[in-house]
Amino acid sequence: MTTTISIDAVTLGKQLNASDISDTAIALLDEQGTVAAWTHTAERLVGFRAGDVVGRSAALVLPSFREATTASAFVEQCRAENGWSGATAVRHRDGRVLDASVRLTMLHGQDGTARWLASVTDAVPQSGDAIDRSVRGPLLARAPIGVGIRDRQLRSTYVNDVAENHDGLSRDRRLGRRFTEVLPGVNAETIEAVMRQVLQNGATKIHEYRTWLPTSQGPEHQFAVSFQCLQGADGRALGVCIIGADVTASRRTRERLAALSQASTRLGSTLDVTQAGQELADLAVPLLADHVAVDLEQSISFGEGPPVRIGATGKHLPALRRAGLASIHQGVPESPWACGEPVFVPPVSPFTDVLRAGKSFLEPVLDTAPGAWIDAMPELARSVREHGAHSIMIVPIRVRRSLLGVALFVRTKDPVPFQEVDLLLAEELVGRAAQSLHNARQYARKHTAALTLQRHLLPRRLTGGTAVEAASRYLPADLDHGVGGDWFDVIPLSGARVALVVGDVIGHGLHAAATMGRLRTAVHTLATMELPPDELLAHLDDTVQRLGEEDADTPDQTPSVVGATCLYAVYDPATRRCTMASAGHPPPAIIDPRGQVTYLGLPPGAPLGVGLGDPPESVELELAEGSILALYTDGLIETRDHDIEEGMRRLGSVLAQPGRSLEDLCDIATRSLPDQAPCDDVTLLLVRTRSLSPARVASWTLPGDQSAVSSARTLASRQLTEWGLHGLQDATKLIVSELVTNAIHHGTGQIELRLVRHQVLTCEVSDTGPCTPRPRRARTMDENGRGLFLVTSLSRRWGSRPIPGGKVVWAEQDLPHTSGLRSAAA
Repeated sequence: MTTTISIDAVTLGKQLNASDISDTAIALLDEQGTVAAWTHTAERLVGFRAGDVVGRSAALVLPSFREATTASAFVEQCRAENGWSGATAVRHRDGRVLDASVRLTMLHGQDGTARWLASVTDAVPQSGDAIDRSVRGPLLARAPIGVGIRDRQLRSTYVNDVAENHDGLSRDRRLGRRFTEVLPGVNAETIEAVMRQVLQNGATKIHEYRTWLPTSQGPEHQFAVSFQCLQGADGRALGVCIIGADVTASRRTRERLAALSQASTRLGSTLDVTQAGQELADLAVPLLADHVAVDLEQSISFGEGPPVRIGATGKHLPALRRAGLASIHQGVPESPWACGEPVFVPPVSPFTDVLRAGKSFLEPVLDTAPGAWIDAMPELARSVREHGAHSIMIVPIRVRRSLLGVALFVRTKDPVPFQEVDLLLAEELVGRAAQSLHNARQYARKHTAALTLQRHLLPRRLTGGTAVEAASRYLPADLDHGVGGDWFDVIPLSGARVALVVGDVIGHGLHAAATMGRLRTAVHTLATMELPPDELLAHLDDTVQRLGEEDADTPDQTPSVVGATCLYAVYDPATRRCTMASAGHPPPAIIDPRGQVTYLGLPPGAPLGVGLGDPPESVELELAEGSILALYTDGLIETRDHDIEEGMRRLGSVLAQPGRSLEDLCDIATRSLPDQAPCDDVTLLLVRTRSLSPARVASWTLPGDQSAVSSARTLASRQLTEWGLHGLQDATKLIVSELVTNAIHHGTGQIELRLVRHQVLTCEVSDTGPCTPRPRRARTMDENGRGLFLVTSLSRRWGSRPIPGGKVVWAEQDLPHTSGLRSAAA
């Protein structure tokens, strides 16, 4: 036997890691449950002094004695079971009731006499290391403890059966003798010197040593021994209580726990669900297992669906997908499923029980015989037998009542089976990883919701029709959520025209995105009214101001400013004319077919919603066919380290590349941004203009009298014959008749008739009347009021738009080939 700690080093110090037994309160009971001796540690725990309890029933401190039929009945039960241990209530002297772990150990004396040692430990952690306590508490509660009682002359009076396993001394050889009589040598003399100190001053001493067990010549075992002074009713020392525990397993557990605690700080460093699952597997190999697999409920990776509740899965188990793999062998040959693949879980297996109950499963010696449960999972059974898996643990990954998945721990090379302490460590590690995975799931859910919101707020595809070819890029500054306040649009209008929109709401994130969605909807609504750009922005400014008023919490609160900038343009491919207006937005860039870049000197106007500055002002210009119009937000040209002018020069140099596709130009423009994270959302909309061939447009000027109706019908029929649209002649003549008739009745002067053949056939009639046409329901005897209902039934859609000096009323019809496509889609 080798002593490693001298008398001078025998203290209560935490550095010995032996406080598990030094903090234990000790009391000696006789066979009837009466307290025979008391200790200072018991006094510290429950407040009673030796004079208060010695000679009285243990029920004074342990109410469970009183709850038994009689104290002797309780003692007889303990005698039959050779002791008792568990959690119970302990009464403090001041009346409080403490939760404690209690162990009753039977001690044998000479002539068949017996005593009981009651050891009590406070179940509430006294130190901040609750994790360590959670592991060592259950471990020590099951650890075999050797107990001996010695009198004032250091002779052995009582001993339990476990003590013989620690030092090889039988009960008969030990009882009635001192240590130096049965184990002569320096070590025995040192131990007796410690006991004399305990008897003299009543202090608790800790002694640690390493030795080989008498029954084994394997590795050394490490023991911790506590010496406590037993006091009588008068407070004088009666003897010494010696408690010894084999702390080899406890030391190994602490070392592994310390390593896990240090390594698990890496958990939570990622918000990627798959990476978090892989980190859990990597931490557990080889510290806990030779092979680990982490399977997650498959919706977690995508942040979709509600959480799976433990105990409420019903008949359908959650589908699992492998998210983490680790092994002591290269390539993880033990796993039949690779990361990302779905994992089969049979209806009857420990995996099923873990998923349903949310409780861990430990199989120290894995049953691999034919017909065992592993045969329900053929891939797993083949791997188990091929690689010699002999012990497994299955631990649920859960956060409160939510089930995230399971972790499988396997031993193949390590011959030692998993024990309950291994399961405690695995549960501790999985518990930490579960919180990390829960955070990653929450992020994935929010990120998915944000991306879904953004996809629905922004156009999924840009439809420029025959007017423009379009491409776009959007880079949000809020990289965590992927949403922002920028928006863009290409909105088809009547007569083959398109509206081009770029806007920027002040701020970032979900609030800005929600405001942006409301403004984009408002722009679409105003665009259907076909207002000129300056009027549309004026109406949009009113909308933004109303939004600020609605967002005020109370009526008397000053409305918050919901600021935004916007540029709105309308391009007509028939005339190649583009009309645009700006509300505080950066000027558009125009790139002619030769690559010459010009920033249009557009009146900037005031931002939307601020109520200051001049109203927007429209500018009209003619664009050559093949010109590129670049609309963008200030995030593309302005950074923390560069001003707007430098950004505009950089953007202009990128766009001045004739022959490049719009997609290439978008990529180059966004890649040319500085490497630092964007401080503002970045949006770029590029359109290449097209012109409508004169052969696709026919227009006539008609007199403002009734003769114009017949002429309009004839001219329209002749033009449709020239275009080969014979099938549309009847409907078109009726539409032309009704629109021209309305123009004569409600306007003055000449009438313009225009037919435009593009993706649809558009019939336009312009007049000088200021009134906007509205359908009205004609009564049975009315001779008028049915014209616009007739137009509605014959066309795919119709409407009107204001023009200088009047209005245009238009109606669209599907061309024969597009009509078939629309019918198929319907």
